[in-house]
Amino acid sequence: MVRNCRLLEEMRLWLVVIWLFVCAAALPGGEQPLSRIAIENTTLAIDDSVHIKASPLVLGLKGENSEWVEVEFFHPNPSDDDWIGVFSPANFSGAICDPENEWQQPPVLCTAPIKYQFAKFKNDGYNRSGKGNLKLQLINQREDFSFALFSGGLLKPKLIAVSNMVTFANPKAPVYPRLAQGKSWDEMTITWTSGYNIKEAVPFVEWGAKGGPRFLSPAGTLSFNRNSMCGAPARTVGWRHPGYIHTSFLKDLWPDSKYTYRLGHRLPNGTQVWSKIYSFKASPYPGQDSLQQIVIFGDMGKAEADGSNEFNDFQPGSLNTTNQIIRDLKNIDMVLHIGDICYANGYLSQWDQFTSQIEPIASTVPYMIGSGNHERDWPGTGSFYGNLDSGGECGVPAQTVFYTPAENRAKFWYATDYGMFRFCIANTEEDWRPGTEQYKFIEQCLSSVDRQKQPWLIFLAHRVLGYSSCTYYETEGTFEEPMGREALQELWQKYKVDLAFYGHVHNYERTCPVYQSQCVVDASDHYSGPFKATTHVVVGGAGASIADSAFTTSNIQWSHFRDFDFGFVKLTAFNQSSLLFEYKKSHDGNVYDHFTISRDYRDVLACSIDNCPRTTLAS
Repeated sequence: MVRNCRLLEEMRLWLVVIWLFVCAAALPGGEQPLSRIAIENTTLAIDDSVHIKASPLVLGLKGENSEWVEVEFFHPNPSDDDWIGVFSPANFSGAICDPENEWQQPPVLCTAPIKYQFAKFKNDGYNRSGKGNLKLQLINQREDFSFALFSGGLLKPKLIAVSNMVTFANPKAPVYPRLAQGKSWDEMTITWTSGYNIKEAVPFVEWGAKGGPRFLSPAGTLSFNRNSMCGAPARTVGWRHPGYIHTSFLKDLWPDSKYTYRLGHRLPNGTQVWSKIYSFKASPYPGQDSLQQIVIFGDMGKAEADGSNEFNDFQPGSLNTTNQIIRDLKNIDMVLHIGDICYANGYLSQWDQFTSQIEPIASTVPYMIGSGNHERDWPGTGSFYGNLDSGGECGVPAQTVFYTPAENRAKFWYATDYGMFRFCIANTEEDWRPGTEQYKFIEQCLSSVDRQKQPWLIFLAHRVLGYSSCTYYETEGTFEEPMGREALQELWQKYKVDLAFYGHVHNYERTCPVYQSQCVVDASDHYSGPFKATTHVVVGGAGASIADSAFTTSNIQWSHFRDFDFGFVKLTAFNQSSLLFEYKKSHDGNVYDHFTISRDYRDVLACSIDNCPRTTLAS
């Protein structure tokens, strides 16, 4: 009887988890396209009359990390539901995984494809002839590839044919470098991915100033395994080995100097494997009075240039945002991506896809990230929110694939300086309220900056801890993340935070300088003189679906400018007294909202509401 009760309780809890997962997946702004495939329902129906082949057989013969493959196929009984899955490793049917509970049977297939496309895509006559071809883009992901033709649609797939194998010339090559600010202003970190573990090859970076001597810096190596994941699909159909993540620390850099570098691995026989040569510019000295330009956005996600994986315009703006930043890269010094990085949601292959997409950016300027719900949240793992948005990743891939100068990378809150800027990056997936460890960090970050040298103080977080007039927050009656500004607005006001940025809501919105839900001064295109209150900006429209982020129709006093489109923000500090804010749309790169701030140091010192220091009558 006791055993039966226990089984019933376990079944009840499992049904609750399934229900929560279904509800989470139903939200259009956060669904991972690969989750639409019920790969665990696959049945084998190999048909000798069906064939599929891919060419060329070997990719990257000239060192490329991305190439196009042509896939040709024939099915004598075609249908609209036929689809092509790209699998890596090529022997995808050899993967074995246990059922999630004792009532399940082990699935025939337990590894999801890394991408998919319907057979009829750009093949108008497929339903009649059964003949088709697709051009798909592959990136180097450390393993070989095969292509499988399925009938039966995404929910009841039948595997009917598998192609030949395709591979990169060196699948283990070092790829996709990601720069990040170190813990001191004169340090740059370089993180990259390879297929070499530390027993196979020694990782390092060769670097130096342009035209100067070359240096070798060692790299540390991290990875994680399936048991590091907290739940499905990351532990099951979404699992794919992440490779080996290497990070090297380049120290004692000269301010504003240009450096070149390349990634290296030394094999036991003395052979060295190299990446191509990249370059970056070192950070300015804190407080240095020079032109400094920063791009900020959240919720970009990834997209496929070949059109695969996409449905209902899930992340149509992602490539546009990426491409606009690449076009303007000579005028950008650093990028801040404040959470919801790639929406892998437990499908680990997508982290490689994302780092490949941003490589032209992240290999050239520091790419600093924050944690969002789609990186961290999972029940019973210490996240502030107990939902299933990370797909079982519970923060592990994000904190491993990207470096942040946090004291504890799992906590994901940190400060970083760039010239005249101080950035305080909070983690909304951990408790931020007074008395917590994070609250102490936030106050320390805001209070410790020298505003004479770094006048531009910026607060960033994923969820909207400040102000948003989207309908979701309206229905909660808060126009913010519950318990958000009530906990932090006194700190923003006390320490005179110029701007606060948020993602999570997939649109753009700028407030007036606002405190306690009141405009302290009217919104404007130009502010000058003493600080009055913080301007709050939602910039979560970098790429993920905007379908669920509509604005309220109510008249909100503090909401000044709204845009229901994809875009990002660029900050330009001309000097210690002049800052330009620009909101640009991703589809054309043009400016649709802007303002300037002109402020001298005496204006920073001046009193405003709730931030006047105590004085004495003594002389």
